[in-house]
Amino acid sequence: MEKELLWRATGRKIKEAITSTCHEVLGHKKHHHKEWITIDTLDKIQERRNKKAAINTSRARAEKAKAQAEYTELNKLAKRSIKTDKRKYVEGLALTAEKPVREENMGQLYDTTNKLSGNHRKSERPVKSKESKVITKIEEQRNRWVEHFKELLNRPAPLNPPNIEEVPTGLPINVGPPTIEGFNMAIREI
Repeated sequence: MEKELLWRATGRKIKEAITSTCHEVLGHKKHHHKEWITIDTLDKIQERRNKKAAINTSRARAEKAKAQAEYTELNKLAKRSIKTDKRKYVEGLALTAEKPVREENMGQLYDTTNKLSGNHRKSERPVKSKESKVITKIEEQRNRWVEHFKELLNRPAPLNPPNIEEVPTGLPINVGPPTIEGFNMAIREI
């Protein structure tokens, strides 16, 4: 029993040392929120989080029911606020998209349109041959990938191979199937 308490105390100390060192060296994780969410909305979200924690920590039924009702109301307010923030953001983007149209700035218009549509795919890079010519046919592209990986994965053996010693296979423990005596001994040690 004393050994177990000692182990738990030691484990707790180790955990505290590791977490405090991590906080000192790395700092707390910074939460990145969407650029269109206002500070007022972030406050409402934090209030909602706090109310959720109050629900989880409350013990009495009446207290829990009251906290749940408050949480439901705060949840509605937070979602409504997020919705209005996003609507304002999208309307602002639409207004900024009108300016490049008037100025005929297609690059800025394209960027704004992509933000509005939420289309953030990375463009696919073309497959090129060894002579740096773009390959357009799908079958030729597949063949080029096969050729590339054959060259990459089928390399000749190294000239100076490393000298790695063999690990001894004889283990000082029994690796056979468990026995009834082994179970009984393990139970007695607990």
